[in-house]
Amino acid sequence: MHMADALLAPAVAATMYVASGAAAGISIHKLRKDDDPQKLPIMAVTAAVVFAGQMINYTIPGTGSSGHMCGGMMLSALLGPYAGFLSMIVVLAIQCLFFADGGLMALGANVWNMAFYGCFVGYFLLWKPIIRSRLFGDSKSSLRKRIILASILGCIITLQLGAFSVVLETSLSGITELPFGAFLGLMQPIHLAIGLVEGLITAAVLCFVFESRPELLREVDGAGVGSLAAKRSLGSTVAILAIVAIVVGGGLSLFASSNPDGLEWALFGNAEAGYSENMGLDEEAFGVSSQAADTAGNIQEKTSFLPDYAFPDSESAAGTTVSGIVGSALVAGAAVLICVLGGFFRRRKRS
Repeated sequence: MHMADALLAPAVAATMYVASGAAAGISIHKLRKDDDPQKLPIMAVTAAVVFAGQMINYTIPGTGSSGHMCGGMMLSALLGPYAGFLSMIVVLAIQCLFFADGGLMALGANVWNMAFYGCFVGYFLLWKPIIRSRLFGDSKSSLRKRIILASILGCIITLQLGAFSVVLETSLSGITELPFGAFLGLMQPIHLAIGLVEGLITAAVLCFVFESRPELLREVDGAGVGSLAAKRSLGSTVAILAIVAIVVGGGLSLFASSNPDGLEWALFGNAEAGYSENMGLDEEAFGVSSQAADTAGNIQEKTSFLPDYAFPDSESAAGTTVSGIVGSALVAGAAVLICVLGGFFRRRKRS
Protein backbone atom coordinates (compact mmCIF):
# COMPACT_ATOMS: atom_id res chain seq x y z
CA MET A 1 0.00 0.00 0.00
CA HIS A 2 3.06 2.27 -0.23
CA MET A 3 1.94 5.28 -2.29
CA ALA A 4 4.15 6.86 -4.93
CA ASP A 5 4.57 10.64 -5.12
CA ALA A 6 2.70 10.71 -8.44
CA LEU A 7 -0.54 9.77 -6.66
CA LEU A 8 -0.58 12.93 -4.55
CA ALA A 9 -0.86 16.62 -5.15
CA PRO A 10 1.65 18.62 -3.04
CA ALA A 11 -1.15 20.19 -0.95
CA VAL A 12 -2.61 16.78 -0.07
CA ALA A 13 0.87 15.38 0.68
CA ALA A 14 1.62 18.35 2.95
CA THR A 15 -1.68 17.90 4.79
CA MET A 16 -0.88 14.25 5.46
CA TYR A 17 2.59 15.19 6.71
CA VAL A 18 0.97 17.58 9.18
CA ALA A 19 -1.56 14.96 10.32
CA SER A 20 1.08 12.25 10.76
CA GLY A 21 3.47 14.72 12.39
CA ALA A 22 0.80 15.72 14.90
CA ALA A 23 0.18 12.06 15.77
CA ALA A 24 3.93 11.55 16.17
CA GLY A 25 4.20 14.60 18.44
CA ILE A 26 1.39 13.34 20.66
CA SER A 27 3.06 9.91 20.79
CA ILE A 28 6.39 11.41 21.86
CA HIS A 29 4.62 13.48 24.52
CA LYS A 30 2.78 10.42 25.86
CA LEU A 31 6.00 8.41 26.07
CA ARG A 32 8.15 11.05 27.77
CA LYS A 33 7.75 9.37 31.19
CA ASP A 34 8.00 5.79 29.95
CA ASP A 35 11.14 4.26 31.48
CA ASP A 36 10.27 0.59 31.02
CA PRO A 37 13.67 -1.05 30.30
CA GLN A 38 11.90 -4.10 28.86
CA LYS A 39 10.58 -2.01 25.98
CA LEU A 40 13.95 -1.31 24.35
CA PRO A 41 14.80 -4.84 23.11
CA ILE A 42 11.16 -5.59 22.28
CA MET A 43 10.77 -2.35 20.32
CA ALA A 44 13.95 -3.07 18.36
CA VAL A 45 13.21 -6.68 17.49
CA THR A 46 9.51 -6.26 16.70
CA ALA A 47 10.22 -3.29 14.40
CA ALA A 48 12.77 -5.51 12.61
CA VAL A 49 10.17 -8.30 12.31
CA VAL A 50 7.70 -5.85 10.72
CA PHE A 51 10.32 -4.59 8.26
CA ALA A 52 11.19 -8.15 7.26
CA GLY A 53 7.51 -9.13 7.11
CA GLN A 54 6.74 -6.28 4.74
CA MET A 55 9.27 -7.74 2.29
CA ILE A 56 7.14 -10.89 1.90
CA ASN A 57 4.40 -10.39 -0.65
CA TYR A 58 1.94 -13.27 -0.45
CA THR A 59 -0.22 -14.19 -3.44
CA ILE A 60 -3.97 -13.58 -3.28
CA PRO A 61 -5.26 -16.61 -5.24
CA GLY A 62 -7.31 -16.01 -8.37
CA THR A 63 -6.67 -12.27 -8.55
CA GLY A 64 -3.19 -11.75 -9.99
CA SER A 65 -2.43 -9.61 -6.94
CA SER A 66 -0.39 -9.96 -3.77
CA GLY A 67 -0.23 -8.31 -0.38
CA HIS A 68 2.12 -7.77 2.52
CA MET A 69 1.61 -7.07 6.18
CA CYS A 70 1.53 -3.52 7.54
CA GLY A 71 2.35 -4.38 11.14
CA GLY A 72 0.62 -1.61 13.08
CA MET A 73 -1.67 -3.97 14.97
CA MET A 74 1.22 -6.23 15.95
CA LEU A 75 3.40 -3.39 17.21
CA SER A 76 0.62 -1.68 19.16
CA ALA A 77 -0.33 -4.97 20.86
CA LEU A 78 3.28 -5.38 22.01
CA LEU A 79 4.43 -1.81 22.57
CA GLY A 80 1.23 0.16 23.02
CA PRO A 81 -0.18 2.55 20.41
CA TYR A 82 2.30 5.39 20.91
CA ALA A 83 5.57 3.43 20.81
CA GLY A 84 4.04 1.24 18.09
CA PHE A 85 3.27 4.27 15.95
CA LEU A 86 6.79 5.68 16.33
CA SER A 87 8.22 2.26 15.44
CA MET A 88 6.10 2.17 12.30
CA ILE A 89 7.42 5.62 11.34
CA VAL A 90 10.97 4.26 11.67
CA VAL A 91 10.11 1.29 9.43
CA LEU A 92 8.40 3.37 6.74
CA ALA A 93 11.04 6.13 6.76
CA ILE A 94 13.90 3.64 6.34
CA GLN A 95 12.01 1.83 3.57
CA CYS A 96 11.47 5.14 1.81
CA LEU A 97 14.93 6.69 2.19
CA PHE A 98 17.20 3.68 1.78
CA PHE A 99 15.13 1.26 -0.34
CA ALA A 100 12.96 3.66 -2.42
CA ASP A 101 9.82 1.89 -1.23
CA GLY A 102 7.08 4.53 -1.28
CA GLY A 103 7.58 8.15 -2.27
CA LEU A 104 9.32 10.66 -0.03
CA MET A 105 6.65 13.29 -0.67
CA ALA A 106 4.05 10.60 0.07
CA LEU A 107 5.70 9.49 3.33
CA GLY A 108 3.24 11.41 5.51
CA ALA A 109 0.33 9.75 3.72
CA ASN A 110 1.93 6.31 3.96
CA VAL A 111 2.49 6.77 7.70
CA TRP A 112 -1.15 7.73 8.14
CA ASN A 113 -2.55 4.95 5.94
CA MET A 114 -0.33 2.13 7.17
CA ALA A 115 0.48 3.12 10.76
CA PHE A 116 -2.15 5.44 12.24
CA TYR A 117 -5.14 3.14 11.80
CA GLY A 118 -3.38 -0.03 12.93
CA CYS A 119 -1.77 1.59 15.96
CA PHE A 120 -4.56 3.83 17.23
CA VAL A 121 -7.88 2.64 15.78
CA GLY A 122 -6.78 -0.98 16.01
CA TYR A 123 -5.59 -0.65 19.60
CA PHE A 124 -8.24 1.55 21.22
CA LEU A 125 -11.33 0.34 19.35
CA LEU A 126 -10.48 -3.33 18.86
CA TRP A 127 -7.49 -4.75 20.74
CA LYS A 128 -8.09 -3.18 24.15
CA PRO A 129 -11.89 -3.77 24.32
CA ILE A 130 -11.68 -7.35 23.04
CA ILE A 131 -8.78 -8.40 25.28
CA ARG A 132 -10.40 -6.86 28.38
CA SER A 133 -13.82 -8.37 27.60
CA ARG A 134 -15.01 -11.70 28.99
CA LEU A 135 -15.69 -13.09 25.52
CA PHE A 136 -15.24 -16.90 25.41
CA GLY A 137 -14.74 -17.02 29.20
CA ASP A 138 -12.00 -16.34 31.76
CA SER A 139 -9.52 -19.12 31.06
CA LYS A 140 -6.13 -18.89 29.39
CA SER A 141 -7.50 -20.59 26.27
CA SER A 142 -10.32 -18.02 26.18
CA LEU A 143 -7.78 -15.20 26.28
CA ARG A 144 -5.87 -16.86 23.46
CA LYS A 145 -9.08 -16.87 21.38
CA ARG A 146 -9.57 -13.18 22.11
CA ILE A 147 -6.01 -12.47 20.95
CA ILE A 148 -6.71 -14.29 17.68
CA LEU A 149 -10.04 -12.52 17.18
CA ALA A 150 -8.61 -9.07 17.95
CA SER A 151 -5.67 -9.69 15.60
CA ILE A 152 -7.80 -10.76 12.65
CA LEU A 153 -10.56 -8.17 13.10
CA GLY A 154 -8.03 -5.43 13.78
CA CYS A 155 -5.96 -6.12 10.66
CA ILE A 156 -9.01 -6.43 8.40
CA ILE A 157 -10.73 -3.26 9.62
CA THR A 158 -7.64 -1.05 9.83
CA LEU A 159 -6.45 -2.16 6.38
CA GLN A 160 -9.88 -1.30 5.00
CA LEU A 161 -9.53 2.17 6.51
CA GLY A 162 -6.04 2.53 5.04
CA ALA A 163 -7.23 1.46 1.58
CA PHE A 164 -10.13 3.93 1.76
CA SER A 165 -7.69 6.71 2.70
CA VAL A 166 -5.55 5.93 -0.36
CA VAL A 167 -8.62 6.29 -2.59
CA LEU A 168 -9.67 9.51 -0.86
CA GLU A 169 -6.18 11.06 -1.04
CA THR A 170 -5.79 10.31 -4.76
CA SER A 171 -9.27 11.68 -5.45
CA LEU A 172 -8.53 14.89 -3.54
CA SER A 173 -5.31 15.16 -5.54
CA GLY A 174 -7.39 15.50 -8.71
CA ILE A 175 -6.19 12.42 -10.57
CA THR A 176 -9.03 12.25 -13.08
CA GLU A 177 -7.98 8.86 -14.48
CA LEU A 178 -9.13 7.31 -11.20
CA PRO A 179 -12.94 7.51 -10.82
CA PHE A 180 -13.65 7.37 -7.09
CA GLY A 181 -16.27 4.58 -7.21
CA ALA A 182 -14.33 2.29 -9.57
CA PHE A 183 -11.06 2.74 -7.67
CA LEU A 184 -12.82 2.13 -4.36
CA GLY A 185 -14.48 -0.99 -5.76
CA LEU A 186 -11.06 -2.43 -6.59
CA MET A 187 -9.16 -1.35 -3.48
CA GLN A 188 -11.55 -2.46 -0.73
CA PRO A 189 -12.13 -6.13 -1.68
CA ILE A 190 -8.48 -6.89 -2.44
CA HIS A 191 -7.38 -5.34 0.87
CA LEU A 192 -10.05 -7.34 2.66
CA ALA A 193 -8.23 -10.49 1.56
CA ILE A 194 -4.82 -8.99 2.33
CA GLY A 195 -6.01 -7.94 5.79
CA LEU A 196 -7.29 -11.44 6.54
CA VAL A 197 -3.88 -12.97 5.79
CA GLU A 198 -2.12 -10.29 7.84
CA GLY A 199 -4.52 -10.98 10.69
CA LEU A 200 -3.57 -14.66 10.70
CA ILE A 201 0.15 -13.80 10.65
CA THR A 202 -0.29 -11.26 13.45
CA ALA A 203 -2.30 -13.76 15.51
CA ALA A 204 0.45 -16.38 15.12
CA VAL A 205 3.18 -13.99 16.31
CA LEU A 206 1.13 -12.65 19.23
CA CYS A 207 0.12 -16.14 20.32
CA PHE A 208 3.81 -17.11 20.37
CA VAL A 209 4.56 -14.10 22.58
CA PHE A 210 1.53 -14.91 24.75
CA GLU A 211 2.82 -18.42 25.36
CA SER A 212 6.41 -17.27 25.88
CA ARG A 213 6.09 -14.01 27.85
CA PRO A 214 2.41 -13.08 28.32
CA GLU A 215 3.27 -9.89 30.22
CA LEU A 216 4.68 -8.43 26.99
CA LEU A 217 1.18 -8.17 25.51
CA ARG A 218 -0.68 -4.99 26.35
CA GLU A 219 -3.94 -5.27 28.32
CA VAL A 220 -3.38 -8.94 29.22
CA ASP A 221 -2.87 -7.96 32.87
CA GLY A 222 -6.42 -6.58 32.91
CA ALA A 223 -8.01 -9.48 31.09
CA GLY A 224 -9.23 -11.17 34.27
CA VAL A 225 -7.33 -14.42 33.77
CA GLY A 226 -5.04 -14.06 36.74
CA SER A 227 -1.34 -14.82 36.88
CA LEU A 228 0.13 -16.30 33.69
CA ALA A 229 3.43 -18.13 33.82
CA ALA A 230 6.15 -17.37 31.28
CA LYS A 231 7.59 -20.33 29.39
CA ARG A 232 10.69 -18.54 28.10
CA SER A 233 13.03 -15.86 29.37
CA LEU A 234 12.86 -12.38 27.90
CA GLY A 235 16.26 -12.92 26.29
CA SER A 236 15.28 -16.15 24.54
CA THR A 237 11.98 -14.63 23.34
CA VAL A 238 13.80 -11.63 21.87
CA ALA A 239 16.41 -13.96 20.32
CA ILE A 240 13.74 -16.08 18.61
CA LEU A 241 12.02 -12.99 17.20
CA ALA A 242 15.39 -11.68 15.98
CA ILE A 243 16.06 -14.99 14.23
CA VAL A 244 12.60 -14.79 12.64
CA ALA A 245 13.42 -11.30 11.31
CA ILE A 246 16.72 -12.49 9.81
CA VAL A 247 15.25 -15.65 8.28
CA VAL A 248 12.23 -13.84 6.84
CA GLY A 249 14.09 -10.77 5.58
CA GLY A 250 17.23 -12.53 4.43
CA GLY A 251 15.80 -15.85 3.22
CA LEU A 252 12.05 -16.13 2.76
CA SER A 253 11.96 -12.74 1.00
CA LEU A 254 13.56 -14.50 -1.97
CA PHE A 255 10.29 -16.39 -2.45
CA ALA A 256 7.98 -13.37 -2.26
CA SER A 257 5.23 -13.18 -4.87
CA SER A 258 6.09 -11.24 -8.01
CA ASN A 259 2.46 -10.21 -8.47
CA PRO A 260 1.71 -6.49 -7.95
CA ASP A 261 0.52 -5.53 -4.49
CA GLY A 262 -3.06 -4.42 -3.88
CA LEU A 263 -2.52 -0.76 -4.79
CA GLU A 264 -0.44 -1.50 -7.90
CA TRP A 265 -2.92 -4.18 -8.94
CA ALA A 266 -5.83 -1.74 -8.68
CA LEU A 267 -3.95 0.89 -10.71
CA PHE A 268 -2.29 -1.20 -13.40
CA GLY A 269 -3.86 -4.67 -13.24
CA ASN A 270 -1.87 -7.75 -14.20
CA ALA A 271 -2.79 -8.39 -17.83
CA GLU A 272 0.62 -9.95 -18.57
CA ALA A 273 -0.28 -12.86 -16.30
CA GLY A 274 -3.73 -13.20 -17.86
CA TYR A 275 -5.67 -11.16 -15.31
CA SER A 276 -7.71 -7.95 -15.53
CA GLU A 277 -6.22 -4.56 -16.46
CA ASN A 278 -8.33 -2.91 -13.74
CA MET A 279 -7.78 0.87 -13.98
CA GLY A 280 -5.32 0.22 -16.82
CA LEU A 281 -2.98 3.13 -16.09
CA ASP A 282 0.38 3.42 -17.85
CA GLU A 283 3.05 2.50 -15.32
CA GLU A 284 5.54 4.86 -16.96
CA ALA A 285 3.27 7.92 -17.01
CA PHE A 286 0.45 8.22 -14.50
CA GLY A 287 -0.80 10.57 -11.83
CA VAL A 288 0.25 14.17 -11.23
CA SER A 289 3.66 15.76 -11.69
CA SER A 290 4.98 18.60 -9.56
CA GLN A 291 8.20 20.34 -8.65
CA ALA A 292 7.84 19.06 -5.09
CA ALA A 293 7.57 15.45 -6.31
CA ASP A 294 10.60 15.91 -8.59
CA THR A 295 12.66 17.32 -5.72
CA ALA A 296 11.60 14.50 -3.40
CA GLY A 297 12.45 11.96 -6.09
CA ASN A 298 15.94 13.44 -6.57
CA ILE A 299 16.60 13.25 -2.82
CA GLN A 300 15.38 9.68 -2.71
CA GLU A 301 17.63 8.72 -5.61
CA LYS A 302 20.65 9.87 -3.64
CA THR A 303 19.69 8.24 -0.34
CA SER A 304 18.45 4.83 -1.55
CA PHE A 305 21.52 2.61 -1.71
CA LEU A 306 19.46 -0.59 -2.22
CA PRO A 307 16.56 0.59 -4.42
CA ASP A 308 13.67 -1.87 -4.65
CA TYR A 309 15.52 -4.11 -2.17
CA ALA A 310 18.23 -4.99 -4.70
CA PHE A 311 21.75 -3.99 -5.69
CA PRO A 312 21.65 -1.07 -8.15
CA ASP A 313 21.63 -2.25 -11.78
CA SER A 314 21.76 -5.88 -10.72
CA GLU A 315 19.30 -8.78 -10.70
CA SER A 316 21.30 -10.82 -8.20
CA ALA A 317 19.18 -12.52 -5.55
CA ALA A 318 21.87 -11.61 -3.04
CA GLY A 319 20.61 -8.03 -3.20
CA THR A 320 17.30 -9.09 -1.68
CA THR A 321 19.00 -11.05 1.08
CA VAL A 322 21.35 -8.19 1.92
CA SER A 323 18.42 -5.74 1.86
CA GLY A 324 16.43 -7.86 4.30
CA ILE A 325 19.27 -8.21 6.78
CA VAL A 326 20.59 -4.65 6.48
CA GLY A 327 17.09 -3.14 6.61
CA SER A 328 16.13 -5.14 9.69
CA ALA A 329 19.36 -4.09 11.42
CA LEU A 330 18.82 -0.43 10.51
CA VAL A 331 15.26 -0.48 11.82
CA ALA A 332 16.29 -2.20 15.06
CA GLY A 333 19.19 0.22 15.54
CA ALA A 334 17.02 3.27 14.90
CA ALA A 335 14.42 2.02 17.38
CA VAL A 336 17.11 1.51 20.04
CA LEU A 337 18.56 4.96 19.34
CA ILE A 338 15.15 6.58 19.78
CA CYS A 339 14.68 4.82 23.12
CA VAL A 340 18.17 5.74 24.33
CA LEU A 341 17.79 9.40 23.31
CA GLY A 342 14.35 9.53 24.88
CA GLY A 343 15.73 8.18 28.15
CA PHE A 344 18.65 10.63 28.05
CA PHE A 345 16.41 13.67 27.61
CA ARG A 346 14.00 12.46 30.29
CA ARG A 347 16.84 12.04 32.78
CA ARG A 348 18.30 15.40 31.81
CA LYS A 349 14.93 17.12 32.30
CA ARG A 350 14.49 15.54 35.74
CA SER A 351 18.00 16.52 36.81
